[in-house]
Amino acid sequence: MPKRIRKRDLIIEFLQLTIGIGQKKGKKAAPRFELGIKDLQSSALPLGHAAMGGENLSSADRISHNAQCLLVLSNGHGEDVIALRILEHLHVLRPELLLEVLPMVGEGKAYASAVEEGWIRRIGPLMNLPSGGFSNQSISGMFADIGAGLLKNTVQQWLLVKDAVHKGRYILAVGDLLPLFFAWTSGAPFGFIGTPKSDYTWRSGPGHALSDLYHRLKGTEWDPWEYILMKTSRCKLVAVRDRLTARGLRRHGVIANALGNPMMDGLKKEALPFALSFCRRLLVLCGSRMPEAGVNFQRLIDAIELVDIQTPVAILVALSSQPNIDEVEIILTNLGYQLSNHQNQEIGAITCWEKGSRFVFLGPGQFSCWASWAEVGIANAGTATEQLVGLGIPALSLPGVGPQFKRSFAVRQSRLLGGAVMPCSSPEGLASKLKLLLGDAYERQKRATVGVQRMGGAGASTSLAKLLLKLLFVQEKNL
Repeated sequence: MPKRIRKRDLIIEFLQLTIGIGQKKGKKAAPRFELGIKDLQSSALPLGHAAMGGENLSSADRISHNAQCLLVLSNGHGEDVIALRILEHLHVLRPELLLEVLPMVGEGKAYASAVEEGWIRRIGPLMNLPSGGFSNQSISGMFADIGAGLLKNTVQQWLLVKDAVHKGRYILAVGDLLPLFFAWTSGAPFGFIGTPKSDYTWRSGPGHALSDLYHRLKGTEWDPWEYILMKTSRCKLVAVRDRLTARGLRRHGVIANALGNPMMDGLKKEALPFALSFCRRLLVLCGSRMPEAGVNFQRLIDAIELVDIQTPVAILVALSSQPNIDEVEIILTNLGYQLSNHQNQEIGAITCWEKGSRFVFLGPGQFSCWASWAEVGIANAGTATEQLVGLGIPALSLPGVGPQFKRSFAVRQSRLLGGAVMPCSSPEGLASKLKLLLGDAYERQKRATVGVQRMGGAGASTSLAKLLLKLLFVQEKNL
């Protein structure tokens, strides 16, 4: 088949699958169902179980390729981190396995080191969306993403998935509806690790919102169109983040596994440096999307300064790729902080800034090391906040205008984590709760215990990697 014709036919097939049109003559369409609105990455368009077009691989081709090749689809930074943890264990168990990743949102920076080392191959167009991947938070964000080329990017990604399956790749989808949908439309056997949804988000808290009623009627936070795809015969593995969520899916006939939370893998408690043993210790996470992260950082520092603390305070600012250290230092200078000669080698900070009894340590890439040193987290972040709470550190947040860390996101996060992170409505409110937590060790421990329970312990990545290998071997044997 000429390449031009094949690409055209694949695009037509993609449109047929996403809008339920153009069923082939003589073939009866299966019942249609509607996709709910998550964001454009989790399409809100109606689906039809259209007959799959394209070419089928022979059994010989599948046997020769499936045991050696895995393509991972992930749609967000947190999902990239989770996928990487699993792939690290797969690589140790089967170093000859060819591992490919397709980051569907953002640039997939979590995979950068593995790509440089050569044991992971990153494919596909990389695109920073104007909304940061949070177009579900606003209509304006959704249209901004469309204007930036989201639809074209999505079609290109889907074509890459179809091409990979034609070459015999096995598919692992990590995230929510978008990677699950792509895996299903690929026509190949696939596994799914559902990371963002938990039934704790609607079972905890007041429960008066319409969304809570909707989830209560379903008995799960996952939507009907999602668990329908999970029940298809080609979906060989479904894993979710906790037992409560797995139980809700099983009521709908999904064989869901709860093997633990890969987010907690790769984290450990580090010994507290002597230089910090005389300080009250706060960890600041301002997010990783500019300009929102810069605004968040200034608001969080302003709130901390409202607390009257007599002893020295160490404010550990664990930075991601954004905001960069220069941008943060400009903000500190404007707030009246001065560069300090404090020795930072033991702590691992790049620089230290001082104002009265407050010392701000800046450390790009230091989250894993610093997280367990904190008494309280001041955190406007997603995955990192969950990991922090999972280590037993209670946290406070101060939602802003978004698009990433809005109040709706913060409230959902708090309910997911059982109140181990508390959203505050103002800097003054955050200062009040911070003073309470610092002065009450019992309250800190109570919230820490709940957070650890909700996040679960480490070790899930190993279990998931072993189960995936077992699935691959079974697939090879069956074919």
